[in-house]
Amino acid sequence: MLALVTGASGFIGGHLIRVLKNNGWDVRAYVHRTPLAGMDGVSAVSGDILDEAALEAAMAGVDVVFHLAAAVGSVVTDPRAFRQVNVGGTEAMLAAARRAGVGRVVHFSSIAVLGAVKAGDAADEDYPAAPRTLYDRTKFAAEQAARLAAAKGLDVVIIRPGWVYGPGDRRTFKFIRAICRRRSALIAGAQGRQTPVFIDDLTAGTLLAAQKGRAGAVYHLAGDEILTAEEMTAMVAAACGVAGPRLRLPRRLAQAAAFCLEKTFGLFKVETPINRGKLAFFLDPKAMSSARAKKELGYRPATDFRTGVASAIAWYRQNGWL
Repeated sequence: MLALVTGASGFIGGHLIRVLKNNGWDVRAYVHRTPLAGMDGVSAVSGDILDEAALEAAMAGVDVVFHLAAAVGSVVTDPRAFRQVNVGGTEAMLAAARRAGVGRVVHFSSIAVLGAVKAGDAADEDYPAAPRTLYDRTKFAAEQAARLAAAKGLDVVIIRPGWVYGPGDRRTFKFIRAICRRRSALIAGAQGRQTPVFIDDLTAGTLLAAQKGRAGAVYHLAGDEILTAEEMTAMVAAACGVAGPRLRLPRRLAQAAAFCLEKTFGLFKVETPINRGKLAFFLDPKAMSSARAKKELGYRPATDFRTGVASAIAWYRQNGWL
């Protein structure tokens, strides 16, 4: 089997490529600005995610496309990039896959499309979408494009991961480093609940979706635990060997500060240290159920958050990040 991975230079993409190789796949990586490093036996194709001709050429002979390329809130400072990459890039990829005769597309969506899950609920794949931020809305529009392509006959499977973490993840690292250096705070009265998924569990579930998923279906791939932001913070602090944060910021003050920082840093096109998207970790419940993936794919997440985050912290220390 030959796979094409878009967004191959990212955290999930890099881990997925290694898992594919270990399972006997041939892998072709579609990369943009960030070069592919340390990937022996992987052919890299350089191109823009909006370039349908380049995408179609890269898909020649490909059995499965894993579409991970996306603009994410932690690195994007131009709001237009969200729609161009997340929506336009997905539409270009789907059109190229159809013309190239690709056997299957596995599209990575996001739990963010659901906005905030009602307290006490664990959202399944049919839970009503209510995207809030620009990132949320563009990921939802991309998911709708994938659903439309599936309705028109393209074999598309959609994945919504939980809160992804693991060795080498820079997004999680910022969260962990702040706690380990005792430079973090909690939001008073925060109701955020997450469903963390260790990277190895996510990639295993992704292969199952590629092999067994129903065309047009959406699958949630998360761990078995639903944890509050405070519980996750406490587990990270314990793994770092430090006390948890005592400072609790009032919710409205944190939201006002995030809004002001977004506006100020946006003038200089520089990433803000805190924004409303980052506050969503503390404020927006994102509890999700992976029951469909377990029933239809045989998905079985194996790593609890306490074990997984200890593994990630050990990796960060061994590699000089902490």
